[in-house]
Amino acid sequence: MPGPRSAVRLRQALRWSRRIIACTVSLCALVGVVRLVAPATAGTNGEPPGVQRQLTFLRAALDDGAGDEAQQLFPEGYFFLHALYGLTWVEIGMREPAGERAEALREARWALERLASPAGRAPFSADLVPSYGVFYRGWSNWLRGGVLSLQPAADRDPAELRRFADDSTALGAAFDASASKTPYLAAYPGQAWPVDSTVAMASLRLHDKLLPPRFAGTADRWLRGVRERLDPRTGLLPHRVDAATGAPAEVARATSQSMIQRFLVDIDPAFAREQYLRFRDRYVVAPLGLGPAVREYPKGTDGPADVDSGPLPLGVSLSASVVTAGAAQVHGDAPLAEGLTNFSELLGVPVGTPWTKRYAFGLMPIGDAFLAWSKTARPWVTDTPSPPPASISWWWRLPLLSVLVVLGAAPWVRALVRRYRGRRDEVAYDRKPDQAAEPKSS
Repeated sequence: MPGPRSAVRLRQALRWSRRIIACTVSLCALVGVVRLVAPATAGTNGEPPGVQRQLTFLRAALDDGAGDEAQQLFPEGYFFLHALYGLTWVEIGMREPAGERAEALREARWALERLASPAGRAPFSADLVPSYGVFYRGWSNWLRGGVLSLQPAADRDPAELRRFADDSTALGAAFDASASKTPYLAAYPGQAWPVDSTVAMASLRLHDKLLPPRFAGTADRWLRGVRERLDPRTGLLPHRVDAATGAPAEVARATSQSMIQRFLVDIDPAFAREQYLRFRDRYVVAPLGLGPAVREYPKGTDGPADVDSGPLPLGVSLSASVVTAGAAQVHGDAPLAEGLTNFSELLGVPVGTPWTKRYAFGLMPIGDAFLAWSKTARPWVTDTPSPPPASISWWWRLPLLSVLVVLGAAPWVRALVRRYRGRRDEVAYDRKPDQAAEPKSS
């Protein structure tokens, strides 16, 4: 049997263990409070905190093969991870003076080169019109236009200008040729998603901002075709369409809507405002009264999860919630953008060092890329619209703050109760002699 000294040491060890656990729990709760209330975005002009450290982590991950790993998760993984990395650097460069954009320009060009590599083109068919399909050509053209936007007009690389003009011409010709049948070009043989054509059309608008305008008529015809083929259940662009006719084939879903709302503002701000408010009304929710989040399917409708949406706890898509933060920001909806980003900071378990920052312990770099891209969102063609009516207030944080306060205080309740009882007993004991000395009443 352990001796008296061993028992004392054991009790001391247990006491210190409980204190360490209590301090850890309280510290985690405090960190959660800070992440929930600290500014996480900087609007369309300032640089959001932590994004450059995220980009440092992402570049190291890409150099270690994160693009190939992402390709194993979904068909455009390699392409998307590099595209988002390059686009975020463009966003960072746009916030810097013209003479201080060298790093942003270098990294965006590096990403663009990876998109043009055999690995970047591998999932796509060269037989489509335009070649490799609208997904590949649209995102590549948008990033190439972003690279040109970082350079003063007089200093733009002639080869980059020619490539941007040629690719824009190919996209414009494909849209014009299909306008009588469908506004949506194919991303894969026999398959079309409106979000891909939205990105491509935004790149043509960007062309007309950077170079002599050519595609106003193409954009007008595209918008007419889009308005004629809206999802009848939501009034939004559908998630998937019949590739031959553009007729809606699947209800509007948040994984594509969150991106559509990000790009549509650069095509037609007035139509974009209508679509954004409709989307926000039907998809933004507060499950269990906790925080703003985005449903994958419209309110009152449920459907299956897939590789794009990820798991759907309570119908919420975490990926769509992250991307919607960027859509809200380009529409000037600061309360929703800040709310969704703060929620991501709380649930994403970010781990930071003086040099890097990663979410979910860096296990899913594609998630880091989407969040960095969303934090830096801004319109590239139009000015930021006037803010829409707010849909949430600062007080949405109150239930979560209450939970965090309770969690932080819970480990100390027992000790506080014991201390209170000890003091009460001590006071009672101190009063007993005085009471005994008092004479009895006659």
